[in-house]
Amino acid sequence: MLRLAGVAVLVLAGAVLLPLGGRIPAGLVGRWCRAIVRAAGVRVRITGTAAPTGGLLLVANHISWLDIPLLAAVRPARMLAKTEIREWPVAGALAAGAGVLFIERDRLRALPDTVARIAGALRGGAAVVAFPEGSTWCGRAHGRFHRAVFQAALDAGVPVQPVRLQYRVEGGAASTAPAFVGEDTLFASLWRVATARGLVAEVQVLPAIAPGTHPDRRALARAAQPTGGEPGWTHAALVLDHVHAEAPAFSGTARGAA
Repeated sequence: MLRLAGVAVLVLAGAVLLPLGGRIPAGLVGRWCRAIVRAAGVRVRITGTAAPTGGLLLVANHISWLDIPLLAAVRPARMLAKTEIREWPVAGALAAGAGVLFIERDRLRALPDTVARIAGALRGGAAVVAFPEGSTWCGRAHGRFHRAVFQAALDAGVPVQPVRLQYRVEGGAASTAPAFVGEDTLFASLWRVATARGLVAEVQVLPAIAPGTHPDRRALARAAQPTGGEPGWTHAALVLDHVHAEAPAFSGTARGAA
Protein backbone atom coordinates (compact mmCIF):
# COMPACT_ATOMS: atom_id res chain seq x y z
CA MET A 1 0.00 0.00 0.00
CA LEU A 2 1.60 3.23 -1.24
CA ARG A 3 0.00 5.44 1.42
CA LEU A 4 1.26 3.28 4.27
CA ALA A 5 4.73 3.23 2.74
CA GLY A 6 4.67 7.01 2.35
CA VAL A 7 3.85 7.54 6.02
CA ALA A 8 6.59 5.10 7.05
CA VAL A 9 9.17 6.86 4.87
CA LEU A 10 8.29 10.26 6.35
CA VAL A 11 8.52 8.97 9.93
CA LEU A 12 11.90 7.32 9.30
CA ALA A 13 13.16 10.40 7.45
CA GLY A 14 12.24 12.54 10.42
CA ALA A 15 14.13 10.24 12.76
CA VAL A 16 17.23 10.17 10.55
CA LEU A 17 17.31 13.94 10.09
CA LEU A 18 16.66 14.68 13.77
CA PRO A 19 19.78 16.28 15.27
CA LEU A 20 20.99 14.27 18.25
CA GLY A 21 19.55 15.95 21.35
CA GLY A 22 18.41 18.94 19.28
CA ARG A 23 15.08 20.69 18.76
CA ILE A 24 13.29 20.66 15.44
CA PRO A 25 12.27 24.18 14.28
CA ALA A 26 8.52 24.77 14.63
CA GLY A 27 8.10 25.56 10.93
CA LEU A 28 9.73 22.28 9.95
CA VAL A 29 7.51 20.37 12.39
CA GLY A 30 4.42 21.92 10.78
CA ARG A 31 5.54 21.05 7.25
CA TRP A 32 6.44 17.51 8.29
CA CYS A 33 3.03 17.04 9.94
CA ARG A 34 1.22 18.32 6.85
CA ALA A 35 3.21 15.85 4.76
CA ILE A 36 2.19 12.99 7.09
CA VAL A 37 -1.49 13.88 6.73
CA ARG A 38 -1.21 14.14 2.93
CA ALA A 39 0.70 10.86 2.70
CA ALA A 40 -2.10 9.15 4.65
CA GLY A 41 -4.54 10.30 1.96
CA VAL A 42 -6.55 12.54 4.28
CA ARG A 43 -8.06 15.80 3.03
CA VAL A 44 -8.27 18.60 5.59
CA ARG A 45 -11.02 21.21 5.94
CA ILE A 46 -10.42 24.02 8.43
CA THR A 47 -13.19 26.39 9.48
CA GLY A 48 -13.38 29.13 12.07
CA THR A 49 -11.17 31.95 13.28
CA ALA A 50 -7.39 31.64 13.38
CA ALA A 51 -5.98 30.98 16.83
CA PRO A 52 -4.48 34.02 18.61
CA THR A 53 -0.72 34.42 18.66
CA GLY A 54 1.31 34.15 21.85
CA GLY A 55 0.65 31.97 24.89
CA LEU A 56 -2.42 29.83 24.30
CA LEU A 57 -3.93 26.58 25.55
CA LEU A 58 -5.43 24.75 22.58
CA VAL A 59 -7.81 21.95 23.58
CA ALA A 60 -9.55 19.40 21.36
CA ASN A 61 -11.54 16.20 21.49
CA HIS A 62 -9.38 13.12 20.90
CA ILE A 63 -10.18 10.49 18.28
CA SER A 64 -6.99 9.32 16.62
CA TRP A 65 -3.21 9.53 16.37
CA LEU A 66 -4.03 11.68 13.32
CA ASP A 67 -5.27 14.43 15.66
CA ILE A 68 -1.68 15.25 16.61
CA PRO A 69 -0.23 15.98 13.14
CA LEU A 70 -3.50 17.71 12.21
CA LEU A 71 -3.25 20.23 15.04
CA ALA A 72 0.51 20.63 14.63
CA ALA A 73 -0.04 21.43 10.97
CA VAL A 74 -2.68 24.03 11.82
CA ARG A 75 -0.87 25.85 14.65
CA PRO A 76 2.77 25.54 15.78
CA ALA A 77 2.47 24.32 19.36
CA ARG A 78 3.94 22.10 22.05
CA MET A 79 2.01 18.89 22.61
CA LEU A 80 1.36 17.17 25.93
CA ALA A 81 2.18 13.45 26.04
CA LYS A 82 2.59 10.78 28.69
CA THR A 83 6.17 10.10 29.77
CA GLU A 84 6.13 6.55 28.36
CA ILE A 85 6.17 7.92 24.81
CA ARG A 86 9.68 9.29 25.40
CA GLU A 87 10.92 5.66 25.44
CA TRP A 88 9.17 4.60 22.22
CA PRO A 89 11.53 3.78 19.34
CA VAL A 90 11.64 6.56 16.73
CA ALA A 91 8.46 8.27 17.98
CA GLY A 92 10.06 9.15 21.33
CA ALA A 93 13.01 10.92 19.71
CA LEU A 94 10.74 12.74 17.28
CA ALA A 95 8.42 13.85 20.07
CA ALA A 96 11.29 15.16 22.18
CA GLY A 97 12.78 16.98 19.21
CA ALA A 98 9.43 18.59 18.46
CA GLY A 99 9.28 20.06 21.96
CA VAL A 100 6.64 17.77 23.46
CA LEU A 101 5.97 18.35 27.16
CA PHE A 102 6.11 14.92 28.77
CA ILE A 103 3.83 14.53 31.79
CA GLU A 104 3.25 11.84 34.41
CA ARG A 105 -0.45 11.50 33.80
CA ASP A 106 -1.13 8.70 36.29
CA ARG A 107 0.71 10.11 39.32
CA LEU A 108 -1.50 12.39 41.38
CA ARG A 109 1.49 13.71 43.34
CA ALA A 110 3.06 14.93 40.11
CA LEU A 111 -0.01 17.00 39.19
CA PRO A 112 1.04 20.33 40.79
CA ASP A 113 4.44 20.17 39.08
CA THR A 114 2.80 19.25 35.77
CA VAL A 115 0.41 22.20 35.96
CA ALA A 116 3.31 24.51 36.87
CA ARG A 117 5.39 23.32 33.89
CA ILE A 118 2.51 23.85 31.47
CA ALA A 119 1.78 27.29 32.94
CA GLY A 120 5.47 28.17 32.58
CA ALA A 121 5.44 27.25 28.89
CA LEU A 122 2.27 29.31 28.38
CA ARG A 123 3.76 32.34 30.16
CA GLY A 124 6.78 32.02 27.91
CA GLY A 125 4.55 32.59 24.87
CA ALA A 126 4.15 28.99 23.73
CA ALA A 127 0.95 27.48 22.43
CA VAL A 128 0.30 24.17 24.19
CA VAL A 129 -2.02 21.48 22.81
CA ALA A 130 -3.93 19.22 25.19
CA PHE A 131 -6.59 16.54 24.79
CA PRO A 132 -8.47 16.93 28.08
CA GLU A 133 -10.62 13.83 27.61
CA GLY A 134 -7.49 11.91 28.63
CA SER A 135 -8.20 9.17 26.09
CA THR A 136 -9.32 8.57 22.53
CA TRP A 137 -12.95 8.08 21.50
CA CYS A 138 -14.52 6.77 18.31
CA GLY A 139 -15.58 10.23 17.07
CA ARG A 140 -19.32 9.69 17.46
CA ALA A 141 -19.13 9.53 21.24
CA HIS A 142 -17.00 11.78 23.43
CA GLY A 143 -15.66 11.98 26.97
CA ARG A 144 -15.76 14.72 29.56
CA PHE A 145 -12.94 17.24 29.63
CA HIS A 146 -10.78 16.77 32.72
CA ARG A 147 -10.16 20.02 34.54
CA ALA A 148 -6.51 19.94 35.63
CA VAL A 149 -4.92 21.32 32.45
CA PHE A 150 -7.26 24.33 32.52
CA GLN A 151 -5.68 25.41 35.81
CA ALA A 152 -2.47 26.06 33.87
CA ALA A 153 -4.30 28.50 31.58
CA LEU A 154 -5.84 30.25 34.59
CA ASP A 155 -2.46 30.51 36.34
CA ALA A 156 -0.74 31.83 33.21
CA GLY A 157 -3.57 34.21 32.29
CA VAL A 158 -3.77 33.04 28.67
CA PRO A 159 -6.75 32.34 26.38
CA VAL A 160 -8.12 28.87 25.74
CA GLN A 161 -8.75 27.89 22.12
CA PRO A 162 -11.28 25.04 21.73
CA VAL A 163 -11.08 22.97 18.56
CA ARG A 164 -13.54 20.32 17.42
CA LEU A 165 -12.20 17.45 15.33
CA GLN A 166 -14.30 15.12 13.23
CA TYR A 167 -13.58 12.64 10.47
CA ARG A 168 -15.97 12.06 7.58
CA VAL A 169 -16.06 10.29 4.25
CA GLU A 170 -16.47 12.44 1.16
CA GLY A 171 -20.17 13.18 1.01
CA GLY A 172 -20.69 13.90 4.68
CA ALA A 173 -21.14 10.64 6.62
CA ALA A 174 -19.15 10.45 9.87
CA SER A 175 -16.32 7.90 9.83
CA THR A 176 -14.75 5.94 12.69
CA ALA A 177 -11.97 4.59 10.46
CA PRO A 178 -9.26 6.78 12.10
CA ALA A 179 -10.39 5.88 15.66
CA PHE A 180 -7.53 4.59 17.82
CA VAL A 181 -9.29 2.95 20.78
CA GLY A 182 -9.03 0.13 23.30
CA GLU A 183 -6.46 -2.53 22.38
CA ASP A 184 -6.18 -1.22 18.84
CA THR A 185 -2.65 -1.22 17.47
CA LEU A 186 -1.07 1.71 15.68
CA PHE A 187 -0.54 -0.43 12.60
CA ALA A 188 -4.23 -1.43 12.52
CA SER A 189 -5.27 2.21 12.75
CA LEU A 190 -2.75 3.22 10.08
CA TRP A 191 -4.07 0.49 7.81
CA ARG A 192 -7.68 1.64 8.19
CA VAL A 193 -6.73 5.24 7.42
CA ALA A 194 -4.54 4.32 4.46
CA THR A 195 -7.22 2.10 2.91
CA ALA A 196 -10.17 4.44 3.58
CA ARG A 197 -11.60 6.15 0.51
CA GLY A 198 -12.35 9.86 0.54
CA LEU A 199 -11.44 10.43 4.20
CA VAL A 200 -11.83 14.07 5.26
CA ALA A 201 -10.61 15.59 8.53
CA GLU A 202 -12.71 18.53 9.70
CA VAL A 203 -10.96 20.99 12.02
CA GLN A 204 -13.41 23.50 13.48
CA VAL A 205 -11.61 26.32 15.29
CA LEU A 206 -14.09 27.69 17.83
CA PRO A 207 -13.98 31.19 19.36
CA ALA A 208 -11.15 31.63 21.86
CA ILE A 209 -12.09 31.98 25.53
CA ALA A 210 -10.46 35.11 26.93
CA PRO A 211 -8.63 35.04 30.27
CA GLY A 212 -10.72 36.00 33.29
CA THR A 213 -14.10 35.13 31.78
CA HIS A 214 -14.59 32.02 33.95
CA PRO A 215 -14.03 31.84 37.72
CA ASP A 216 -12.44 28.41 38.01
CA ARG A 217 -11.13 25.44 36.04
CA ARG A 218 -14.42 23.55 36.27
CA ALA A 219 -16.32 26.37 34.55
CA LEU A 220 -13.52 26.86 32.02
CA ALA A 221 -13.45 23.15 31.12
CA ARG A 222 -17.22 23.14 30.67
CA ALA A 223 -17.08 26.20 28.41
CA ALA A 224 -14.30 24.70 26.29
CA GLN A 225 -15.98 21.32 25.77
CA PRO A 226 -17.02 21.13 22.10
CA THR A 227 -20.66 20.22 21.61
CA GLY A 228 -21.91 17.49 19.32
CA GLY A 229 -21.71 13.72 19.43
CA GLU A 230 -23.04 11.41 22.11
CA PRO A 231 -21.63 11.41 25.68
CA GLY A 232 -19.58 8.24 25.62
CA TRP A 233 -19.51 7.82 29.41
CA THR A 234 -23.26 7.07 29.40
CA HIS A 235 -22.95 4.04 27.15
CA ALA A 236 -19.44 2.87 26.29
CA ALA A 237 -20.83 0.14 24.03
CA LEU A 238 -21.61 2.85 21.46
CA VAL A 239 -17.90 2.97 20.68
CA LEU A 240 -17.71 -0.78 20.20
CA ASP A 241 -20.74 -0.81 17.91
CA HIS A 242 -19.44 1.95 15.62
CA VAL A 243 -15.89 0.56 15.35
CA HIS A 244 -17.19 -2.97 14.75
CA ALA A 245 -19.46 -1.72 11.99
CA GLU A 246 -16.64 -0.11 10.00
CA ALA A 247 -13.62 -2.29 10.82
CA PRO A 248 -14.50 -5.63 12.42
CA ALA A 249 -10.96 -6.95 12.14
CA PHE A 250 -9.49 -4.14 14.22
CA SER A 251 -12.11 -3.50 16.89
CA GLY A 252 -11.51 -2.32 20.45
CA THR A 253 -13.09 -0.70 23.45
CA ALA A 254 -12.82 2.98 24.19
CA ARG A 255 -9.61 3.89 25.96
CA GLY A 256 -10.51 5.21 29.35
CA ALA A 257 -14.12 4.08 29.16
CA ALA A 258 -15.52 2.74 32.40
